[in-house]
Amino acid sequence: MTLSYKEMKSPVGKLKLVASANALLAVLWEQERPNRVKLATLKLDPQQPILIETERQLREYFAGTRNEFDLPLEPAGSEFQKKVWRALREIPFGQTRSYLDLAKSVGSAKAVRAVGAANGKNPLSIVVPCHRVVGANGALTGFAGGLEVKAKLLALEACHSFFREPLGENHA
Repeated sequence: MTLSYKEMKSPVGKLKLVASANALLAVLWEQERPNRVKLATLKLDPQQPILIETERQLREYFAGTRNEFDLPLEPAGSEFQKKVWRALREIPFGQTRSYLDLAKSVGSAKAVRAVGAANGKNPLSIVVPCHRVVGANGALTGFAGGLEVKAKLLALEACHSFFREPLGENHA
């Protein structure tokens, strides 16, 4: 099976978007670790509709006008990994959760390491927001795009979520 891909420039470096005919399968980093995400043969297809829509939504995200993605997704992974990735999508824009919080949310409080490993295998970076998971003490830990990129994504979300908050009556 041949998959379509296109590359896009972004504020956090070049991203490779990968899709089947029906869904987005991966958002990969320019300095992607080999074999972190296993994919079939890739063919450059910058006109593939899902890839065009993904790029549009990512541009809106980086511009601060989109805080969640509306794309058909088909990440390849085990049932446990998919459960973790679904839980990642529940973390609100501009917020973070610890690995323990994430483990509890999938009903596996004692599986913090397994949750961390699943988080690290997330093929849909940014779209499935694994960057919103931090250490128990709030420290930035492991991220396929690098800790500097993780910090940039969190800062972007913090800034834009601040400006989305309604002002109270005393702030007219």
